Amino acid sequence: MSNSQLVVIGAGPGGYAAAFYAADLGMQVTLVDPSVNPGGVCLYRGCIPSKALLHVADVLNEARHADAWGITFGAPTIDVDRLRAFKTKVVNQLTGGLGQLSKQRKVTYIQGTAAFRDARTLEITRSTDGGAPAPAGGTPELLTFDHAIIATGSRPSTVPGLSIDSPRVMDSTAALELPDIPKTLLVVGGGYIGLELGTVYAALGTKVTVVEMTGGLLPGADRDLVNILAKRIDAMCEAVLLNTKVTGMQEAGDGVTVTFEGEGLAPEAKTRTFDRVLIAIGRRPNSAVPGLDRTRVTVNARGFIDVDPARRTAEPTIYAIGDVVGEPMLAHKASHEGRVAVEAIAGERVAFEPLAIPAVVFTDPELAWCGLTENDAQKANREVVVARFPWGASGRAQTLDRVDGLTKLILEPKTERVLGVGIVGPGAGELIAEGVLAVEMGATATDVRMTIHPHPTLSETVMESAEVFFGHATHVYRPKKKS
Repeated sequence: MSNSQLVVIGAGPGGYAAAFYAADLGMQVTLVDPSVNPGGVCLYRGCIPSKALLHVADVLNEARHADAWGITFGAPTIDVDRLRAFKTKVVNQLTGGLGQLSKQRKVTYIQGTAAFRDARTLEITRSTDGGAPAPAGGTPELLTFDHAIIATGSRPSTVPGLSIDSPRVMDSTAALELPDIPKTLLVVGGGYIGLELGTVYAALGTKVTVVEMTGGLLPGADRDLVNILAKRIDAMCEAVLLNTKVTGMQEAGDGVTVTFEGEGLAPEAKTRTFDRVLIAIGRRPNSAVPGLDRTRVTVNARGFIDVDPARRTAEPTIYAIGDVVGEPMLAHKASHEGRVAVEAIAGERVAFEPLAIPAVVFTDPELAWCGLTENDAQKANREVVVARFPWGASGRAQTLDRVDGLTKLILEPKTERVLGVGIVGPGAGELIAEGVLAVEMGATATDVRMTIHPHPTLSETVMESAEVFFGHATHVYRPKKKS
C-alpha cells in the first residue's frame, strides 16, 4: 500500500491543471488516467483534434472564397492519411509535452483506472500502453490519500432506442478519426459539436444534412448571433431540418437508412439513406466511478456529482471538478475549478463563483459569448440595454470580405455596467476574452469606450459597441434614445 497527499482521478484539462498546481504548491500528488499521458478527452478526442481539422476547413473555405477577389485556385486534392497524421501529430506533441511537465513537477503518473474502497483508499488497476485494462487476475494496487479530486469528465450521449451497431454510425470520437470523406453525412443534433464537425466534413466535400429537433440551431444561444451563423450553415449544408427528429435507423448495404418525423416534411423526404451518420446530441457525465457508493459522495438526478462552491463533495476528503459536476461542460471551466479545489485543500477560503465563463462555437463564423445573455435577461424579466455593432461598419471586416458579423454588449441601464458580451464573426473566440475581463472587473460602457483599440482591427467592434450605447459611434449613425 502506498500513500499520496493528493490523488487526482482523471487527467483532462481540469485534472492535470489541478495536479500540476498542487505540485507547484509543494503537495505530493498522484495523477491516475487510462491514457499514456495527461490530456483527457479534450486533447485526445475533443477540443484539440477538432480545432486542428477546423483549421483545415477554414483554409479550404478561404481558398474557395478567394474567387471573389480575383484569385482562383484549382480544386483541392485531399490526402486523408496525411490530414489524419497532421491531427495526430498535434495531439501527440501536446500530450507528450504534458507528460514531460508531469515528470518535471514530480507528479506520480499512473496509467490506469481507480475505484474507491473507502473515503481514503483507492484500488488502482493499471492499464496497458493502449489504455485497455490489464489482463484479469491481477490484484489491484491500494493507494491511500489525504484528499482526492474526481475529474473523470464526460462521454458522448446516445439517442435512446436508436443506436445501431454499425461503424457507419459515429459519435464525435469516431468522427474525429476521419475514417474517410463520405459523399453524404447526416448530423443528428444542431448543437456546437454537431455544427463544428459538420463544418469540417462539409469543407472536405461531403454533402451534409443537419437535423435538429428544436426550432433553431444552437438551442439556448443568443438568437442575434445564431441567425448570422445559420445563414452560413444553410449555404454550406445540403439541408438543415429544424423541428425534426430521427425516428429510426437501419443499416442498408453501403449506407444507413434514416426515417424522420417533422413539420412540413414531404413524404419522399421522410426516409433517406446516408453514407454515414454522426450522433452529436451532447455529453453525459462520467460520475459512475466504481466504489463511489462506499463514500458519502452524492450524485443528482442528472448524473452530476454534488459539490459546494469550493468543489468539495459531501465526503470531506473528496472533491470533484469539470464536466462531472455540471454545466457548462468546458475545458477552461474545469481548469479553474481545479485550481479552486486545490486552494481549498491547501486551507484557503475560496469559492468557484465566476461572473462570466466564455463559450465559443468554432464554426465559420465563430460564435462566442460570456456573462448575461439577452435571452437570460428576458427570462429573468431583467431590464437591460443592448448595444449592437454590425461588422458591415468595420473597416477590418471589410478588408477580410467577412462582414457577416456582429458584436453586442448587454448593459445595466442605471450603472452602465457590462453584464454580458456576444460576438459572431471570424475570430470571435479570440475576441471574447476582452468581454470576460470587462464583466469580471465590473467595467462600464465608458470604460470600454475610453479604452483605445488598435485600428484597423476586429477588436474595435467591442469599443464601437460601447459607443453605440452612447449614440455616437463613429462608423454607424444610431442616436441614443432620449429617456
